[in-house]
Amino acid sequence: MRAVQIVQLGQPLQARDVPRPEPGAGEVRIKVAAAGICHSDAHYRAGTASVARLPITPGHEISGSVDALGAGVANIAVGQRVALHYLLTCGQCEYCRRGQEQFCTSARMLGKHIDGGYAEYLVVPARNAVPVPDAVTTAAAAIMMCSSATAFHALRKARIAAGDRVAVFGAGGLGLSAVQLAGLCGAAEVFAVDIDPGKLAAAARYGAQPIDPAHGAPDAQIRAATHGRGVDVALEFAGLPITQQQALAALAVRGRLALAGISGVPFAVDSFATVINREAEIIGVSDHTRDELVTLMGFAQRGQLDLDSVAADQVPLDADAINLRLNALGSFHGHTRSVITP
Repeated sequence: MRAVQIVQLGQPLQARDVPRPEPGAGEVRIKVAAAGICHSDAHYRAGTASVARLPITPGHEISGSVDALGAGVANIAVGQRVALHYLLTCGQCEYCRRGQEQFCTSARMLGKHIDGGYAEYLVVPARNAVPVPDAVTTAAAAIMMCSSATAFHALRKARIAAGDRVAVFGAGGLGLSAVQLAGLCGAAEVFAVDIDPGKLAAAARYGAQPIDPAHGAPDAQIRAATHGRGVDVALEFAGLPITQQQALAALAVRGRLALAGISGVPFAVDSFATVINREAEIIGVSDHTRDELVTLMGFAQRGQLDLDSVAADQVPLDADAINLRLNALGSFHGHTRSVITP
């Protein structure tokens, strides 16, 4: 079968012919219908975030149909449309029992530790398959598995409440999901910060107030728009020290900053002025849970979450096309979300 793989860190992905995997006991084989191209994949290709081995097939935003069943699988049917929870966990350790499966002591991630969705087929445990309702497209289901789920988890970690003001730093795939989900959670105002006019326009269509750094420091613009108060919740998805500092500076008294963007560079914190003096919080966001994916699927089924317009670009399973999209993401000029359709 065809797969597009990371063969050498810091180098373009390569198209390769690899054996089609066979499902073992408790596993299912998935014929991939859509695989989102995430900014994390650009980090894996560059080596900013480590992968477990080389070569490896990236891709952790995946939807498709069940193609084959392993021994003992009885609760899912061949041909069923599913999306894949990208964390493969034991279900037995202390963290799994607490509902904190992203910290499972033996967790593995699709596209990082084992082969992911930049391929025609892959194999996963049957419990990782999340049914996709008829009303949800394959592209929307794929995007939901990371960008929407991470945004939803970030909002929950930041304890969003009805009436809160929210600022979203980075209006790509995660940011546009976050804008919509903040509205669903009852946010009084949502601000979207990005350097890309197209992404800001998309965020505005979902009800956000666009903040363009070309017009001044984003935290200053947000404070001006909130009469000096700031926001209760800031979500940082860009993974840049400057946007992390701006997001922290935009917080109101007792505001919460949720960090989800990946960065290998630390950012400076004025501990008194921006944290202690406001009793502000800086919160790490790590992945999400399967239960959150099921909740999101319900939002999409009811038409409360529009992800089809977020999937602004579809590409074939072609190494050159995928590398171009990863290059754009690496320079923060990518589409809101590109989706591979093998």
